[in-house]
Amino acid sequence: MSLDEIRKDWTTLGAVAPRWAVCVDPAKRHGGWGDDEFLASGRAEIDAALARLAELGVAHGRERALDFGCGAGRLSNALAAHFDRVTGVDISAPMLEEARRLDRSGGRIEYVLNDAPDLAVLPDAAFDLVYTDLVLQHLPPPLARGYLAEFARVLRPGGALVVGMPATERRTVKGMVFRYAPHRVIRFVQRFLLGYPAPMRMHTLAPERMRELLGAHGVEVVSAEEYRGDDHGTHWVHMRYYARRSASGGAA
Repeated sequence: MSLDEIRKDWTTLGAVAPRWAVCVDPAKRHGGWGDDEFLASGRAEIDAALARLAELGVAHGRERALDFGCGAGRLSNALAAHFDRVTGVDISAPMLEEARRLDRSGGRIEYVLNDAPDLAVLPDAAFDLVYTDLVLQHLPPPLARGYLAEFARVLRPGGALVVGMPATERRTVKGMVFRYAPHRVIRFVQRFLLGYPAPMRMHTLAPERMRELLGAHGVEVVSAEEYRGDDHGTHWVHMRYYARRSASGGAA
């Protein structure tokens, strides 16, 4: 699987069903997400995540935030309520078109198209917070590992990182299909039986491996917390990692 394949799939999803592809809810197919409801769901997620960082004692600045895999801007808009500037990065041009349409920030969100296997378009130590959820799971593990290293690079010393990533599949029919079935079978089921505009791949990463990968780049996982929510909570053990980059920027 190549990054180009991922770009093509998410370009299709962004052109046909941008909001549903970001928040996959069977009840919201075919335009079921209204603008206000879609953005409100982002506010609820970001408000809770930032409150949890505060509870964990992870202090961070409020100047710049990065929303990686921003899609239609659901979380970028929510982050703009807490940060002076927000950068949303995505691989899908149609997703970014929808994000710009939904921009409620008064111009404080910058949306960047990035189809590279890194974040070279962004400078070192530029962000007080990097946030990504329900994104790395769609990338092959080598790419996901590379982006984790990039998150550490673009974080300011002492900055905060929040990453959502499934740890493993649950022992449900769907979970076991994703674990054992060849991708061509999953692609066929999603496209022709479930009617997805394009397939959505799923990958997992064990918590101990996540801690190891981030720690190698000077980012300490302060808390790894399981949460359930809609479809991904039913068929995957989904984790949210709250972390901070060391003040020195060296290995944790």
